[in-house]
Amino acid sequence: MITEQLARHSDDTKSSYETDKSSEKPIRSIAKAVSWRVVGTLDTLLISYLLTGEISLAASIASVDFVTKMILYFFHERIWNKIGWGK
Repeated sequence: MITEQLARHSDDTKSSYETDKSSEKPIRSIAKAVSWRVVGTLDTLLISYLLTGEISLAASIASVDFVTKMILYFFHERIWNKIGWGK
């Protein structure tokens, strides 16, 4: 996908949402953030459990991790969507 975007890149053409399919609506960024955080949270839960040996502590760590990183990912995606480089 990145190589395709670089190959299509042209400094003299302006893109719009209709012509630039690599642009995303905020709802897509939210869906991606949630799905990725589910995977990441399961990983955090497992590692936390292996390190602490306590499922309740591991679940607490994973819960905080889920919320904070989902919010960070959403804003990271939105910022990158505004950057024209590679489109």
